[in-house]
Amino acid sequence: MRHSHVVFFFRILCVATALPEVYLEKTKIVGAAMLTLSQDFFGGIPYAEAPVGSLRLAPPVLKPTPESVIFNATKFGKACLQGGLAAEEVSEDCLSINIFRPSNISYDSLLPVLFWWTHGSGFAISSSAMFNASAIISQSMMRGTPILFVSINYRLGPLGWPQGAVADAKGILNLGLMDQVAGLQWVQQNIEAFGGDKNKVTIGGPSAGAIMSTTLFMHPYVTTLGRAGIFESGFPGTSPVFNATHRQSSWDIFVASVASCQNVTTDNVIDCLKSADTSEILQGVIDSTAEAQAFGPALDGPEGFFPDLPSNMLANGPIVNLPFISGQNKDEGTHFVDPTVNYTTTLVGLVLQEQFSPPILPQTTINEMLELYPDILALGCPFGTGSETFGLSPGYKEAAALATDIDFSSQRRFWTQTAANASVNTYGYYFNQETSSTAPELGVTHGDQVPYTFRTLASVNETDPAAIFLSEVMINYFVSFVNSLDPNDGLGLSRPQWPSYLPDDQILMQFNGTNLTTIPDDFRGEPIAYITSQMSAFHQ
Repeated sequence: MRHSHVVFFFRILCVATALPEVYLEKTKIVGAAMLTLSQDFFGGIPYAEAPVGSLRLAPPVLKPTPESVIFNATKFGKACLQGGLAAEEVSEDCLSINIFRPSNISYDSLLPVLFWWTHGSGFAISSSAMFNASAIISQSMMRGTPILFVSINYRLGPLGWPQGAVADAKGILNLGLMDQVAGLQWVQQNIEAFGGDKNKVTIGGPSAGAIMSTTLFMHPYVTTLGRAGIFESGFPGTSPVFNATHRQSSWDIFVASVASCQNVTTDNVIDCLKSADTSEILQGVIDSTAEAQAFGPALDGPEGFFPDLPSNMLANGPIVNLPFISGQNKDEGTHFVDPTVNYTTTLVGLVLQEQFSPPILPQTTINEMLELYPDILALGCPFGTGSETFGLSPGYKEAAALATDIDFSSQRRFWTQTAANASVNTYGYYFNQETSSTAPELGVTHGDQVPYTFRTLASVNETDPAAIFLSEVMINYFVSFVNSLDPNDGLGLSRPQWPSYLPDDQILMQFNGTNLTTIPDDFRGEPIAYITSQMSAFHQ
């Protein structure tokens, strides 16, 4: 899954003052004070042992408290190994957790917790340090319903998502998901020291973070880790789930790029990788993640996260009855389609074949998809742009429509309908707010909702009052849900009633600053229904 390297960076401005302190057993955690915001920040706290040496390519080992008597938590920890960042910005010792909270609260405040930023970016890049939740905390305080915000780093690329036959045999698939579980376990053990309520944890994230979080919601043990979810543009089937050998070549590139392991036999490769220098491992990570969709979740057996395809796991309804909010952006797929390619109908069919095989995607399925998504500009994506080509190949809009509906619209609708049919209290949204800095050919693309979620519109040079209003409304809905499991608590900014998504009344809240309203969830009904009928073929 290709993701942009464009991210939003922030600085936490601290004024010299008494720093906030929290005790975890005998360790004093010293955070940063944001006086102008009346907030505290605690960052870079290790929630698991450093995954190096014997712990590299192994399940995380929970670390309840840092080893030092006084731990400096005034800044974010380093990012996990990835390309695109300077070597000094990344580290294997990256399994850290961050907490934003209102100032002057005590361990018995028991505030609801938003374990939100399980960050996205295709399981290969990004870091919790790239996002600042202070605006969310500020609005929660202004409306009289303060919350805590928690974010984590998890292992990326081949270190977090090993692929291939050896990784499968060793039982080390989906380590990134294990990291998320470890972070949630740390919250259960320690969040009350920071003033949070371990029994009121809402789990969520965008993109890859949403895929990971919804995956946990397919397993009963998630009820011991949280009570609700908020999922932006990601569902268990958004990233096609294959067996581990499907991405064997990605793993092989990784191993071949680790100099000291190039000539090691298959049986000894994991031991060799555990003993390699971090600089060698980093080079392997960079080389093996250069291609899109190189790493990600894989089928991992009866005791794993994906004992079967998500659609089969959910065939008889949701595993847990936990309320959630889930949604998508209007034109998600434009983010994943190369605009420089001359897309013909034949090429689009070949792309489908390549992306979802083996086993070979049936030609009848490809033909049906091309009939349901014809190369007609007015039907293409960005949706609602008529005959505009944006100077690109006309087939670009056909390819983007397919990417939007296969990976996002169909998965969001299936996920929400499955829950609603089982009487789970759920709310759906449709983000349809154009951002001035987004290229016109992208429409309302994947990731555009992020600066609205965090009220960081300045980072994308967005000054439209309607956009600012929408950001405040979204935060009010989400904070209301974190507090009461209902986005309609009547507090804070005045906003329309957001109805539950029901089997006989499938309604979405349209997130648009000039047209904030409910809409029926029936767009592109026939083609999306066909995709849903073919989810096994699409490895969903």
